[in-house]
Formats: sequence, structure tokens, C-alpha cells
Amino acid sequence: MAEYKERKDNPLHQTFGMWSNTLYIIKKVKRYCPVVIPIAILGIVCGSVLTYYWGIFGKYVIDLVQSDESLADNTESLLRLIIIAGLVVAVLGFCNVYSNNRIWYRFIYVRMQVILERVDRALMLNYQMLERPDVLDIHERATRATDGNNNGVEGMMNLMVRLGRNLFTFMVTLLAVSVLDWRLVICLFVLGILQYFYFQWVVKLDKKEVWDKLAPVWRQVNYMSRVTQDFDYAKDIRLFDMGEFLVEKQKQVFAKREERMDFHHELWFKHAVVVRILYMIGKSLIYAVLFIAVLYKGMSIGNFTMFFALAVSFSESLLEFLQRFGDYKRASLEVDDFRSFIELDLEEKVETIPIPHADSYTIEFHDVSYRYLKSDKDAVSHLNMTLHPGEKLAVVGLNGAGKTTMIKLLLRLYDPSEGYITLNGIDIKKFNREDYYRLFSPVFQDLEVFAFPIAENVSMKTPEKTHKDKVEEAIREAGLFDKILTLPKGIESELLKVVDEEGIDLSGGEKQKLALARALYKDAPIVVLDEPTSALDAIAEQQLYERFDKMIGNKAAIYISHRLASTRFCDNIAMFKDGRMIEYGGHEELMNKGGEYANMFTVQAQYYHDKVVDK
Repeated sequence: MAEYKERKDNPLHQTFGMWSNTLYIIKKVKRYCPVVIPIAILGIVCGSVLTYYWGIFGKYVIDLVQSDESLADNTESLLRLIIIAGLVVAVLGFCNVYSNNRIWYRFIYVRMQVILERVDRALMLNYQMLERPDVLDIHERATRATDGNNNGVEGMMNLMVRLGRNLFTFMVTLLAVSVLDWRLVICLFVLGILQYFYFQWVVKLDKKEVWDKLAPVWRQVNYMSRVTQDFDYAKDIRLFDMGEFLVEKQKQVFAKREERMDFHHELWFKHAVVVRILYMIGKSLIYAVLFIAVLYKGMSIGNFTMFFALAVSFSESLLEFLQRFGDYKRASLEVDDFRSFIELDLEEKVETIPIPHADSYTIEFHDVSYRYLKSDKDAVSHLNMTLHPGEKLAVVGLNGAGKTTMIKLLLRLYDPSEGYITLNGIDIKKFNREDYYRLFSPVFQDLEVFAFPIAENVSMKTPEKTHKDKVEEAIREAGLFDKILTLPKGIESELLKVVDEEGIDLSGGEKQKLALARALYKDAPIVVLDEPTSALDAIAEQQLYERFDKMIGNKAAIYISHRLASTRFCDNIAMFKDGRMIEYGGHEELMNKGGEYANMFTVQAQYYHDKVVDK
């Protein structure tokens, strides 16, 4: 993380450019809600005309009143003019209101679809990347780019409409102001350009000093919110009296956020003052030119009214266009953040091949090493090992020995830093990850329960793709069926109370059985149990492993544990220490060898024997 903070920007960030982002957003709108485009164009034209319409109408009213026609003729013409003007403004107003009320929720819909793209990309992201701070930060920025109607994706959509309206007004009124006095056009342009460049400077400074620096802070804020509100942390917080400690931690995080937000608000307050001063100068110039035209060029009151409305519309549309254009560039920079994440690709592109259909699979580690980012030593070092078809392999060692890292390499959650892994003689990097994942039924130490019905928690699929009979069979084999019988809705019972207030909570042992049921339901050729029974004592762990071993039959299986009471039924045992496999063989073979495994087994067996005697 220190390396990232020293850089001006995230090294994974890409710059696509405003026009590229404009086309990108238009394509998203056309893809998800194309009807919004003609509705937006209708609002642009009608909203523009309404800004100077009454000035033009006022000119004709004043000219009519000042004409030499009779009172009766003037009254008749005036009524006719008012009726026509009223009808026109009613149509313009209706179309403008219709457009405004029909596009905003459609823009939200498009943003929701883009959020789904972001979520899908995050779910498909290589697991190994989830531990990198620079990847997490770019995801945080992408999240902000799809958060709210003023940011990123939806911000660009809204601003396209506003900019279109300003540009249309600017083009219509430019000619009229040029006729009035071309020098006024130049002056208003200069004021607008000054405001634009000042705004651009403020935007860049704001992004650099506030929002970019807040990316890691938002992660900290979200983490603290989760820790202080998540039920899973509640017991530790209360029993260790962590309330005051956590409040202090949260204050520190909030202080970082508030310090940046204070800078943000002060910056934009100064900007508002400068904008107001430039606006007053522009208005004064318009009045000055018009007064000169009336006094020295004989301009009529009607023309004064019309040119004043057109000049003000020109000035305001120019200033707002330039300012909104700055906003647009800011939103575009945020879309850069979004696209940087969506197009994030840190993996080497290789052409994949289908996994060959086979009755059995052999997996081999060829001098495999893996080192975590910024670590000074390998977590797994020069590993050579073979998992044969139908083999039951126990992977043992103390915590931190490299067991779980080896499993992540086996599952291809990580790719080796050195060496390679083969499946039936073929480098696993040549296979599509998703296809390779289907070969494994894993049960991890961290047992995750989702706020879905039990059936979907077992199948890990949508209701339409869940086979209920197969779910019940897996639950029965895993030893959870007695629990299901006590529930009114059976396997359709919701877990957790996040979605359904009647959702149920499972005990630790029941969660372990649910995880085993998942592995049985998936029915993959290779089963991996990564210390899912760490909360059990060694005897209970051995009984559960042996029962599960009977369930999976002739499938290959890997049992990971830092305790050795569960290794006797396995064909081979791999003993890990400091990232290296130091011993390999059957239980009796390793016991006769009298090495690290034998010593650890004897110590642990004595401990549990003493526990039984004490009881």
C-alpha cells in the first residue's frame, strides 16, 4: 500500500478520454434503453426555446402597443398574439416537462444495468487479485462512478442533456448578440473561458486531493461500519469490551474523511464566489451595450427587450455550458475509473483448450513456488507432489506451514510464481478457469452461509437449476436431515435474517454439515477439505472425516489439517513446514521414520489421551 500512496495515481488506472467516454455512455443508453434518446432531444430543444421565448414575445407585444394602429385593432391583434403565444408555450412547456419526467428514471435504469456489469466483473475477477490494494482501490473508484446521479455514468447522461440544451441555446442566440455588438460576444467569451479554466483547475485539484485520496478511506469507513454492525463480530466486541476502542478507531477514520471534505467544501465555496463575480460583470456589460444602443442608435424598447433576453440567454448558456462542461469532464474522469475496472486484465492472455474427458485425473506439482505480494519469502517453496486418481491425501503441518496456500494453488485460485501444475500431463493454465473449477468440491475452513433458502445454499444455484431430490440426499448423507425435519418449510427455509425476518441460524456444527452437503451435491471428481472441522476436537474431527470418506467413495480427496488424528485412513500424508513439504508417505511409514510427523503425532496423541484420562 505504501508504494501506491507514493504514486500520483493508481497504476492500474487508464485514461480513455472524454469523447471516447461519451460514445461509451451513448452505447450503454442505446443498449439498455434506446427510447430515452429521442425523449432527451425533445427536452433539449423545448427547454432551450423556453429560456428566451418570453423575450421575443415581449418585443412583439411592446411593438404592437407602440404602433400607430387603432386601439380596437391593437386589442384584437394583441389577443390573437397572446393566444398563439400561449398555445406555443403550452406545447413547449408540456414537451419539456414530459422529457424531464421521462428520462430521469430511465437514466437510473441504465445505471443499474451498468452496476450489474461492475458486480459481474468483480465476481469474475481472478481471486488472487482480490488481495491487491491497487485492485481494491480501483474497484472502490468504479463503485463511486456508479453511485448517484451526479457521479460518473449517470452524471454523464444527465450532463449530456444539460450541455445539449446549453449548446442549442448558445448557437441560436449567438447570431443575435453578434448583430447587437460583436465586441460584447468577445467579452462574454473571455469571461466564460476564465470561468472554465478556473473550474477545470478546481475539478482537478478536488479529484487529486479529495476523491483519489478518499478511495482507501472509504474502504476503511465501510469496514468499520461492517465490523460495528455485523452480528458475527458482536460476541467478541462485548466480551472483550471493545466498544470504546472501536469508537476511537472509527473517529480516526472519520477524521481522515472530514479533513478531506473540509478541503473540498472550502475549494468549492471559493469557486462559487468567483463565478458570481464573473456573472455580475457579464450582466453589467450587457446592460451597458443595450443602454448605448438605446441612447445613441435609436433602439426601440421592443428590440431592447428582445436583445436583452437573447444576450442574457447567450451569456448564461455560455457560462453554464463551460461550467457544466467542466462537470462533464469530471464525470468522464470517473467513467475512466469505471472502465479501468471493467477492462482490468492482469492475466496473461492464453488460448484455452477444453479439459479432456477422462475417467480419472492426475494432478502434479512441478517445482512449484508461490510468494505473496511484497513478501520476502515463499509461502510454498519448490513443491513436487502428485495426486493420483482415487487417492486420499492428508496435508498436515502447523499453522502457517503453507497448507492452505498449496490448496489455493491446486484449485487455481493462485497461479505459481515459479514452476507449474499439470492435469493429466497438461499445464492447467491452458484450461479455462471456470472449467477447471468444476473438477473440485471444496469445503473451506471459513464456512460461509448465504441469505438464501437451504436448498440453494446446498446447490449454490438458482431455484430453477436446483434439483430438490439431490439436495435432500446430500443433506441426509451429511447428517443434517434431522435438523431439516424440524423446520416448517424444510429445505425451502431461509437462512439468516438479512432477507427474511423468519430466517434461521445454524449452529457451528450444522454449518459444517451444510458445507459437506454442498460438496456432496456438486459431486466433482476431486474433493478438498481445508480444515472445515477446526472447531471440533481431534476425535470428533477424525470421526467426521472417516464418515465423509465413506460418502465420497472412490473419488480423490485431500484433507488439510494442523492436527494429525485424522490421517490414519489416508493413503498418503504430506507434511509441510515453513512452506516446504518435508515428509511424504503413509502413516505407518512416517511413524517408523521417526521424523517431524511421528514426533507431532505422538505429542498430539498424548495430549488427547491425557484429556480422556482426566475426564
